[in-house]
Amino acid sequence: MGPSWHRHITLALAFLTAVAADAARQRPADMHEPARNSDPITLTIPEIRHLLAAIFRPPAMAAARLLRWSTWHRRHQATARRCHYRRWAADDSPG
Repeated sequence: MGPSWHRHITLALAFLTAVAADAARQRPADMHEPARNSDPITLTIPEIRHLLAAIFRPPAMAAARLLRWSTWHRRHQATARRCHYRRWAADDSPG
């Protein structure tokens, strides 16, 4: 793969990183805040890449369905994160 491919990929990843950083909310001071919050996690670079790929390839699904899937996926990840935090907190408790 030539240098032009590497420049293209580097630019694409920089763009995705900027979009993810812009979409991210301020991180809470309390590290366990996401464990108590029912909101979906913030957009990640792979999630943004998936959404952009779905937009630019021939429409396999409607935009509204794609956005519903993205919200479901991020809520599912948030639920997994809460479960992991609870487990880690239980492992750290004295006993």
